[in-house]
Formats: sequence, structure tokens, C-alpha cells
Amino acid sequence: MSAFVAMRHFMIQNAGILMRLAHLERHQIETDEKIDLILDKMEERSPKMLPEQIFQTGCVWDAWSYVSDLVRSAKQRIVLIDNFVDDRVLSLLMKRVKGVSATIHSRFTKDFLTDLERHNKQYDEVKFVQLPHKNHDRFLIIDDAVYLLGASVKDMGNGLCAVTKLTATPETVLRLLK
Repeated sequence: MSAFVAMRHFMIQNAGILMRLAHLERHQIETDEKIDLILDKMEERSPKMLPEQIFQTGCVWDAWSYVSDLVRSAKQRIVLIDNFVDDRVLSLLMKRVKGVSATIHSRFTKDFLTDLERHNKQYDEVKFVQLPHKNHDRFLIIDDAVYLLGASVKDMGNGLCAVTKLTATPETVLRLLK
């Protein structure tokens, strides 16, 4: 009985505080709903990753940003097939999520292999595979998607170039490398 009396006494003394807490809780719920609505609207209006993108000469940042977003979207693997790579490609691959494998198929250059060796001592490994022959086109494989690159990754946007998502499977492209 004394417990009920003490509870009643506590509620009477703290009624104002309890009402303010209830008001704050209602206000927080309403604010959360408004924020969710705003975020949904922003998502609807934000640019989407298009399966095909063209960059005019001089749009170096736009091209770099687009390819960076592709790299960030990878969940399992990234494979780059490009005759001309340098340390900028390693910088790009640093944007990948931890645990995503990265492999570069390219031509041998001593400077790049030195950069790669130093990179791999400090960061998640990027594997290198020597191309058996020169390839004209460049490809970027992100998980199970294949993108045809109109320029080397390091030169994207320096001149008119495009990135196009292909319907070919990664295994088809990788098989044709041999």
C-alpha cells in the first residue's frame, strides 16, 4: 500500500516533467517522420548511376567521380583491364569497400610495379596480371557487371569518352583475354 502511495506522490510531484517528456517524445517522432520524407524526396531527385555516360573533353572531375562511384558500389570484386595504368589507378582502387578484391590486367611497366609493390605493403592487395597481348578496349568489371571504358581510367575526361554498361558477362570478357 505504501508503494502505491509513494508512486502517486512521485507522479503528482513530477507531473510537469512527465508531460514535457511525453511532448518531447511526440515532437521527436514527428521530426523523424519529416526527416525521412525529406531524405526520400532527395533520393528521388538525386542523379542515378546511368548504365551509359558520356564525358566531354575537360570533364575530368565528372568522369573521375563517376568511375569512383562505380568502384565504391562494388560488393565483391573489381577487375580493371587497361593497357595504360599508373598510381592514379591505385588511388581510385583505394575507394573500394574493405574486403572487395581488386585485380588489374595491364601491360608491364617497371614504375607501376614498383608503385604496386609499395601500395600492397601498406593497403589491401591489388593483384596484377600481365596482359598476354595489347588490347584496344578497356573494361571495368564491378561484381557481375561489365563496363566498356572509352579511355584509360587515368585519362578519363581528358578527351571525349564514354562509359557503357555491357550485357556481356565478366567471365566472357576474362576468357577472351587469354
